[in-house]
Amino acid sequence: MCRNIRTLFNFEPPATEIEIRAASLQFVRKISGFNVPSRANEAAFDRAVEDVAAAARSLIQSLVTTADPRDREVEAARARARSAARFGQEAQGDAPGRA
Repeated sequence: MCRNIRTLFNFEPPATEIEIRAASLQFVRKISGFNVPSRANEAAFDRAVEDVAAAARSLIQSLVTTADPRDREVEAARARARSAARFGQEAQGDAPGRA
């Protein structure tokens, strides 16, 4: 459920609004227990996603580091290698039924 919650700080290029919103949505889904809220809870759910996104955006903009920014492509390649080592060929999209 939390696949889109990734480290967003200190990357080049910086995190996009889409990435921040995706991580916020996954966080709210996790803590609420709803993948899709009922109509009665939809407004509260959407408001929570926006509040979490605003807090994440503020945090990312406020943090400082002396480390060089990480390269997104290098980090993605490392994640793919970890996944392949853990799950084998299926992690690379070779699993039956995957496109």
